[in-house]
Amino acid sequence: MAKVRTTVTLDQDVLRWVKVRAARQGKGDSEVIEDSLRRDLGLDLLERLWAKNQMDEDAAMRLAVEAQHRTRPRRRR
Repeated sequence: MAKVRTTVTLDQDVLRWVKVRAARQGKGDSEVIEDSLRRDLGLDLLERLWAKNQMDEDAAMRLAVEAQHRTRPRRRR
């Protein structure tokens, strides 16, 4: 996956703990931050689920639209 450079502003204590964890794990600061974001956003779980997915794109889209319609409130007439 391609990497993109960005700038973030962090609390000093948070950055200090990022650096501590990076040193303990032998990783770079960016890797620790990315790992934390992936875990917090649930991306690792999504990637595992997508890897197991056997549904084709059209079937997935039909299922998503059907679920969306079921959860929308019905219009009152």
